[in-house]
Amino acid sequence: MTKLFVDGVEVEVPAGSSVLQACEVAGREIPRFCYHERLSVAGNCRMCLVEVEKAPKPVASCAYPVAEGMKVFTDTPMVRNARRNVMEFLLINHPLDCPICDQGGECDLQDQAVAYGKDGSRFLEQKRAVKDKYVGPLIKTIMNRCIHCTRCIRFATEVAGVPELGATGRGENMEVGTYVEKALTTELAGNLIDLCPVGALTSRPYAFVSRPWELRKTDSVDVLDAVGAAIRIDTRGPEVLRILPRTNEDVNEEWLGDRSRFSFDGLKRKRLDRPWIRRDGKLVAASWPEAFAAIAEKLKPLSGDRIGAVAGDLVDAESVVALKDLMAGLGSENLDCRQDGAALDASRREFYVFGSGIAGIDDADALVIIGSNPRTEAPVLNARIRKRWLAGKFPVGFVGPAGIDLTYPVTALGEGPSAIADAAAILKDAKHPMVLVGRGALARPDGAAVAAAAWALLRGAEGLRADWNGFCVLHQFGGQVGALDLGFVPGPQGRSLGGMLGGGVDALWLLGADGFDPALIGPETFVIYQGHHGDRAASRADVILPGAAYTEKEATYVNTEGRVQRGRAAVAPPGEAREDWRILRAFSAVLGTPLPYDTIEAVRARMAAVNPVFGSGFLTAACSDPAGPAGDPAALGDAPFVPPIPVYWQADCISRASATMAECARVIPPAMAAE
Repeated sequence: MTKLFVDGVEVEVPAGSSVLQACEVAGREIPRFCYHERLSVAGNCRMCLVEVEKAPKPVASCAYPVAEGMKVFTDTPMVRNARRNVMEFLLINHPLDCPICDQGGECDLQDQAVAYGKDGSRFLEQKRAVKDKYVGPLIKTIMNRCIHCTRCIRFATEVAGVPELGATGRGENMEVGTYVEKALTTELAGNLIDLCPVGALTSRPYAFVSRPWELRKTDSVDVLDAVGAAIRIDTRGPEVLRILPRTNEDVNEEWLGDRSRFSFDGLKRKRLDRPWIRRDGKLVAASWPEAFAAIAEKLKPLSGDRIGAVAGDLVDAESVVALKDLMAGLGSENLDCRQDGAALDASRREFYVFGSGIAGIDDADALVIIGSNPRTEAPVLNARIRKRWLAGKFPVGFVGPAGIDLTYPVTALGEGPSAIADAAAILKDAKHPMVLVGRGALARPDGAAVAAAAWALLRGAEGLRADWNGFCVLHQFGGQVGALDLGFVPGPQGRSLGGMLGGGVDALWLLGADGFDPALIGPETFVIYQGHHGDRAASRADVILPGAAYTEKEATYVNTEGRVQRGRAAVAPPGEAREDWRILRAFSAVLGTPLPYDTIEAVRARMAAVNPVFGSGFLTAACSDPAGPAGDPAALGDAPFVPPIPVYWQADCISRASATMAECARVIPPAMAAE
């Protein structure tokens, strides 16, 4: 540790820290444009100048290391004058178009110009003009505003692992852009908008839509992938206008995947806003009492074993427990939340969660990825793996399709399950080994054997201990783990989804279940679809009950590591749509056996009774029992693994309804490894 003085205050910081970091420890705010704590130091903007005792001139605090006994001054006449001059330089070529700039109101340059700007300039030359660049359908560029901080370049290269942005020219002729004009091929492009300290990079879908002070801001969690990123939903009236990330160091740091950020326009399209009943082969609008009566008329004569229910991938835990209790009241054990048929052993939580925790990636020292493409399944988690690889001494083995670019080098072990045994060499001598099993690897006929083989691989590497659990299942959506925690799987006499299809049941309740081909449902099966989008399954339904999307309800979700999180309602559901658990509670009363809860607090108490994790938010980390999941490691098949999400941009019912995501799917090619 190094001791120094900042404006007379003694502080102690780790050796090698910068003066800027020491000033922050001392509680002094240092202006900056190019510096960002998650990126390498560039030292471009010089806005962070401070005075150091005995130094002949102001120093850039972001790039200047601390020294024992150093005396730093952050607010002297020399410092103030130096920062004013830097601001004057920055504004020489800036267009000063704040009234039409989408960054207005949340612009670092505006804020710092208030503190250090002047009312005039000594420069009379004409401002330079720079051509706007095309970087894809998500980011709008106005390069006249660029101040060459290079944050975007460093993020694309270091965090996203896609070195497609750079600078050409020198001095006044320097320009930032893609060397050949094209769309950026990263799933994290939206974070460039957050990083840009001026209005050079702004959101194309949000262009000229609103000002930040007009928006109502609601903290929530993302469910479009299983990371469960902390987000902020910005709304005006009944409409979602923006989704931005919030900082959560243990989950998403401060990043957000592009599908989670930009697919919100899908919330306005293909929505179900009233009940529908199929009559004479056609769906016709109906009232809630009519829809409930039609369902009750069909269900009451049926025995429990002829009724089934499937929970979708984006469904909240409150709705899952309500549907489970409704099915129990009907005497049915035909429940399933695994639309993809994944062989997930729900008997122990260690078998289906990301055991090390997402933050545990930082502590791992070897990784084997089996049948997963984390770049498309969870881009933010993939960026964390890349960050760990950049730190060094982190071998990565990959069992899966050839030609996939994960943004970090991997040792290709093979394309099929037979290569799992060869992965032992990657984990050899690792103190914190990790095996990442993709959900797609388990959604195969030999899925149980794959899970058992992966567990055995990690057990052989001593990666299953009281202080470390390296068995990590990567789910794909935010509602998948919560349903497993609530035991929404077939009972002892129940049928799985495969057994319910093809006429296995006479009535099938689909709760937001759009992840399988509805053509597989038997032609005589009565289908109730409860959800928020007119997607795949709604077209097969006999009765449609309109539910609420994740931005429209108070709800609980569990991310891939088993972290229980709460989402909050930012807007009201459209039309006659209602929260899903309330629909199920209302229908149970029509049956004459009302569910024993009327408030969301009572529903959550019921969830905690089913699984205490919903009362404590407990995050599993230890492995108390080395016994593996059900499955024979010797029963592996020969078929190669295939990518579970072929098109990142259109993986769920919301993004499939999004015009922005459709344009991304059209323009941006899939990322493939370099030849």
